[in-house]
Amino acid sequence: MYLPPLFNLPVNKLAATFGNTSATYKFYWLLALTEALEEGSTNIQKKELFSRMIAGAWYTVNYFHISFGKQDQIQDAIEVIAREENMSIDMGKSDLLHKLLTSSNPVTHRHLNHFNKNVPHWFLTPWFPRFTGESDGDYKRRIYTESQYFENQSLYALHDNHIEINPEWITYLQANAKLIKDFCFWNLALFLQSRNPNVPDIPGKLFKPPFRGTLANQRKNYWDIVFKELGTLDCIFTNTKLQVDKYALDHFVPHAFVSHDLIWNLIPIDKSFNAFKSDKLPSIEQHFDKFYKLQKEAFDIISSYYPKNKLLEEYLTIFPALSAKSGFEYQRYKENIQPLISIAQNNGFLYL
Repeated sequence: MYLPPLFNLPVNKLAATFGNTSATYKFYWLLALTEALEEGSTNIQKKELFSRMIAGAWYTVNYFHISFGKQDQIQDAIEVIAREENMSIDMGKSDLLHKLLTSSNPVTHRHLNHFNKNVPHWFLTPWFPRFTGESDGDYKRRIYTESQYFENQSLYALHDNHIEINPEWITYLQANAKLIKDFCFWNLALFLQSRNPNVPDIPGKLFKPPFRGTLANQRKNYWDIVFKELGTLDCIFTNTKLQVDKYALDHFVPHAFVSHDLIWNLIPIDKSFNAFKSDKLPSIEQHFDKFYKLQKEAFDIISSYYPKNKLLEEYLTIFPALSAKSGFEYQRYKENIQPLISIAQNNGFLYL
């Protein structure tokens, strides 16, 4: 993915900012800067940009549990701030940003200000190549000083508490804001995928989706039919009797990890238990056999009475040769589910 060139601007230097990075700071810094500029700000307080960085990564860290790597302090900052400020995972981005900007908590301030040590000036290194033998301190001071005169057409000028966007860049940044954010997300997805090679759908986990799809189709055209055939089903977690008008449809492996609603991962469970389960992980030893038995029973019913049901095709992602005659393969099913749960646990999801 490329940024559109402009003959009188060094766009290649903006594109080069992600060329050598070992953490997510630069991605979230440019996203924060672009968002602020979209809202009309050209003289931007650093605290606002650091707060936007935290808000931008909030859902990815707290809900999807994506690993940012050992060197990355954004993840640690989010975990500390969430605890200190008692903020929920589902807090809206604008409310979260307001909370961060108005917080008087010294711990929150310290974690936001941590990013001032390196992020603002390291981002400008494509505009200011380092001199041979130049110390870190001298290099930082030079970038601050020269950027204030917009030397080399630098993107912004650095000051102690704020940055000032170079007027030469404002029109370009505003006109291409969406492309620049897409450029950031594309590169961020590649960066995070390399650090989470077994986690599905990294691009879909970079921001909070505007809405979650309902499970009405899976309920009405699959599990309700199973209930009508059997009368009741046992919840695999609580052993309570479930009825067609009294059950919750839930993801066996949490949606926050798999990011899909495929029928092979959905089962009816006790409504009261559903809220407690949330995005917690089931135990393979305690729950898989019951899960498998329920799934197989449901598949046998639907494939017998409604063999053209489109939801049956979703099992093909696990059983490529599945048919009503071939049936489920216990071991193959388990071999698909077990690694998902193990990887999710390694990424911070908790067991029931």
